[in-house]
Amino acid sequence: MKGSSVQRVCFLLKVRPERLAEYRERHRDVWPEMREALSRTGWHNYSLFLTDDGLLVGYLETDDFEAAQKAMAETEVNARWQAEMAPFFEGLDGRPDEGMTPLTEVFHLD
Repeated sequence: MKGSSVQRVCFLLKVRPERLAEYRERHRDVWPEMREALSRTGWHNYSLFLTDDGLLVGYLETDDFEAAQKAMAETEVNARWQAEMAPFFEGLDGRPDEGMTPLTEVFHLD
């Protein structure tokens, strides 16, 4: 990734409070093929942070978020992962990866 072309993306989702422990457990052992697909499709420095009330904060860096989302959506492993993760979230009509709305960055310190 080139320093000046990197997009920093942050998004919020809400995990159901009664599913927090299971959600944390599932992310202790993310499938190797899912991890590889994320890397291959341009998801770098990807982190998820979870509060005790279920607020999930996601952060990643990529050259092109729209292209990275599209490439990931075309993988078979992502379809399986999203189907398994969907029941963990509140307020989503579709897959979790389709409900990620990036926040607007208002400040960054290099």
